[in-house]
Amino acid sequence: MTSRARSVRPRPRAVRHLLVGLTMALVAVLTPAGATAPAQAAPVLLSQGRTATASSTENGGTPAAAAVDGNTGTRWSSAFSDPQWLQVDLGARATISQVNLLWEGAYGRSFQLQTSDNGSTWTTIYSTTTGTGGTQNLTVSGAGRYVRMYGTARGTGYGYSLWEFQVYGETGGGTNEPPVTPTDPYNPNLGSNTFVFDPSTPTSTIQSRLNTLFTQQETNQFGPQRYAVLFKPGSYTADVNLGFFTQVAGLGMSPDDVNLNGHVRAEAFWMGGNATQNFWRAAENLSVTLPAGQTVERWAVSQAAPYRRMHLRGAQNQIQLWNGGDGWSSGGLLADTRIDGLVVSGSQQQWYSRNSEFGNGWTGSVWNMVFQGVNGAPAPSFPNPSHTVIPQTPQVREKPFLYVTGSGEYRVFVPALRTNSTGTSWYNKTPAGSSISLSQFFVVQPGTSAATINAALAQGRHLLFTPGVHHVTEPIQVNRADTVILGLGLATIQADNGAVGMRVADVDGVKVAGLMFEAGTTNSPVLMEVGPSGSSASHASNPTSLHDVFFRIGGPHVGRATNTLTVNSDNVIGDHMWLWRADHAASGVPTGWTLNTADTGLTVNGDNVTMYGLFVEHYQKYQTIWNGNGGRTYFYQNELPYDVPNQAAWMNGSTRGYAAYKVADSVTSHQAFGLGSYSYFNVNPSVVEERSFEVPVNSNVRFTNMVTVSLGGVGTINRVINNAGGTANAANQTVYLTTYP
Repeated sequence: MTSRARSVRPRPRAVRHLLVGLTMALVAVLTPAGATAPAQAAPVLLSQGRTATASSTENGGTPAAAAVDGNTGTRWSSAFSDPQWLQVDLGARATISQVNLLWEGAYGRSFQLQTSDNGSTWTTIYSTTTGTGGTQNLTVSGAGRYVRMYGTARGTGYGYSLWEFQVYGETGGGTNEPPVTPTDPYNPNLGSNTFVFDPSTPTSTIQSRLNTLFTQQETNQFGPQRYAVLFKPGSYTADVNLGFFTQVAGLGMSPDDVNLNGHVRAEAFWMGGNATQNFWRAAENLSVTLPAGQTVERWAVSQAAPYRRMHLRGAQNQIQLWNGGDGWSSGGLLADTRIDGLVVSGSQQQWYSRNSEFGNGWTGSVWNMVFQGVNGAPAPSFPNPSHTVIPQTPQVREKPFLYVTGSGEYRVFVPALRTNSTGTSWYNKTPAGSSISLSQFFVVQPGTSAATINAALAQGRHLLFTPGVHHVTEPIQVNRADTVILGLGLATIQADNGAVGMRVADVDGVKVAGLMFEAGTTNSPVLMEVGPSGSSASHASNPTSLHDVFFRIGGPHVGRATNTLTVNSDNVIGDHMWLWRADHAASGVPTGWTLNTADTGLTVNGDNVTMYGLFVEHYQKYQTIWNGNGGRTYFYQNELPYDVPNQAAWMNGSTRGYAAYKVADSVTSHQAFGLGSYSYFNVNPSVVEERSFEVPVNSNVRFTNMVTVSLGGVGTINRVINNAGGTANAANQTVYLTTYP
């Protein structure tokens, strides 16, 4: 039995099909043979994917959002009483010409259709006391931002139940919205901050551009600039030194299709060798041949800096994951990558390597190194050295990527699911998956509104976000199964005016990759939601997946969001995510306990959700809350909030502080491997967290290889998990625990 038991009143599928069939037959009878309708502009469907609310719901499986999701197999239903209402926020004032009500068996006999500009004062535009149920296509005349069905008498003993609530019309009499333009897949507009090179580009031109970008971005961690540097298949000579918010990627089907003779590196010169703030950059889909006489590549990074689908050539070479001397770095990812030589982690504090190949192995360990599906991984050992080794990856899909065919067409490759996999998806093999022409994508430029983006999605387009900050004041609503949403240059979606950045329907196989979500100055309830509340469909054969998706609350400005990422759908895969409430900010921007506020990083309500490489930091209550059954996490890195003012401000009832990872008491099955949680209560070092991991005591809830650290002895973590494990404090700064229970 799951932790989300529901009582959902079934409806015979045949009844719904019969209603649709009778409606179609009636239309055929009433339409004279050969008659044609007068030519006129078709109304636009305005309600699909918009925010819907209701007076009540029958249960968690019938939310208001189900009536505007475009899926006639999901429904909203109310409590069994009168009156009840369902309303939709169109996002802007609109002229309303038609409302379609697709009733389930439980319908409204007496109801009104109403509009409002503010959601509180309503004007009736249609009324009936003799509603018949079925499908009602009602011609109306009215205007407003909000439209609702207000029911006063039910037609059955049940509540009100709608498969779909469809509002048609047009928004406010003229708009500056850009059209949903077609994309030329041979000459796409990838934005002014995307630079595409081919082998005919002079080496000096390439290097000059790279040097200019690095000079601008070396320390620019809070600026709005975003860049992508893309190389078409061929061989180049270039030294790529990556600064903040810069992505370098090859445009081949294999990393070996693009070879850079030189470097693709991340250094920490700007902080004197300390790389603990080297965030937000990416190297993908390239091979690198080091210059003659050089044997070291350096990738000194911390969070949100994937080294993905890369090939460092040469068995004599090594990649160093710190500055190679006296500096520190604090967490990163190697995925789907081949290193012919040796990986040297040095002072790197924690690291996650997945589905990669190390020709000459790995050396080094500090607190928490996790290897999964890695050929050439070190032997399992914990805590000395702290190597957590999982032989296989149970189910994963690699990140989608942009490439160019031999004919010059830009396409996006979507890798297939792999089960119980080891090693890369591409080295000495043909990657499995599907390919989509860029003609099927809407290329989103900064300044494009969410309304236009949603119109593109409603037309069946995928999305490619160009580098930049994309401001939205309403959710991007992804309703279609298998939609691909890909960002270039760490494209950022900022949720302004308290909006939600993105909502994904409870559908199969959506892929979201290469994006950052940013909180605005007005509090958002959540920055991203995968599946509406009450989602229950199985997606075991085609899960939604999130790849290199990052979240930031505060930093460039004061940011606020109650929750950051909420996963309601089942079977979702997370493939490298960093959820960060800022502990530092741009010069002149304040941060603090009452300023950039955020309760929770990740909330998982869905069943059978898997997270690979999960980083969550500095939230004010639970960092991660897991309510669904069957969850699995492989590598977890956490820092508790630095800025707790005093113990009284950070109490969970009578418990000191909040756990970094909370598994709900109702959960009966959960697994987690390779977890670290760290305290640095620099505002008030006397603050204590009672425990870092809080879980139900159940033999099917199993945690393996945990570490807690009091960084510099600043602050105390009293126990590792529940009441087990020692105390991390100034006297004993690092505590390990291998298994629980």
